[in-house]
Amino acid sequence: MSLGEHLVELRKRLMIAAIGLVVGMVIAFIVTEPVIRLITIPIIDVAALRGDTVDVQVMFTTVTSPFDLRIRIALAIGLLLSAPVWLWQVWAFIMPGLTRKEIGYTVGFVGAAVPLFFAGTVVGWFVLPHIVEIMATFAPDQTALYYDAVTYYDFVFKFFLVIGIAFVLPVFLVALNVAGVISGRDILKGWRIAVLVATIFAAVATPAADAVSMLLLAGILVVLFFAAAGVSMLFDRRRRRRESAILPPEPAS
Repeated sequence: MSLGEHLVELRKRLMIAAIGLVVGMVIAFIVTEPVIRLITIPIIDVAALRGDTVDVQVMFTTVTSPFDLRIRIALAIGLLLSAPVWLWQVWAFIMPGLTRKEIGYTVGFVGAAVPLFFAGTVVGWFVLPHIVEIMATFAPDQTALYYDAVTYYDFVFKFFLVIGIAFVLPVFLVALNVAGVISGRDILKGWRIAVLVATIFAAVATPAADAVSMLLLAGILVVLFFAAAGVSMLFDRRRRRRESAILPPEPAS
């Protein structure tokens, strides 16, 4: 294909992806109110914890804030609903330029990254109330807590995004290993730092009295790290065997 044909193909793929996104946003806009009620549950829990003497509530600071919040939520959910459409358009555009081996790696990475990302968001949902509760404890006594609705949603969205990406990081480590950037042994050498970071994160994210939840969350992150190191070491072994089979035998002395 010429450059012009590639641009026409790209425009076609982008148009289909955009239509899918708009349809997903329209569908998602209908469920924005239940989503708002769902993500504000932690704030309701904080209000119950602090009692009737302290005012805790979500507020809208501008005339357009309620509509702006619903559009933001519809965009996020619309991206998820339309993911099969725009992911297929991206894949259909780049697949002709990939080798069979590269296609296999891409399918494997996407197949591992997507479930891990959603698993991270599920964990983030259970962790979120504790984060909101911990942050509320820093407010002085007899002070009101007014959460701007749009700002609060941005915090929740970014929090879920960060947790989801944290669960996908092992896949990126394996991808770097496949690309030859880092070896499996180098990944394994950082196990102490990985365990420390996972433990600190789990301790902050879970209730202080719930040691089981802390150990469970830290254990999941550590297992994912060691799984990435193990898979990378297997790839290194296969790479060494392949290279040794290609190299010619040494001449006899």
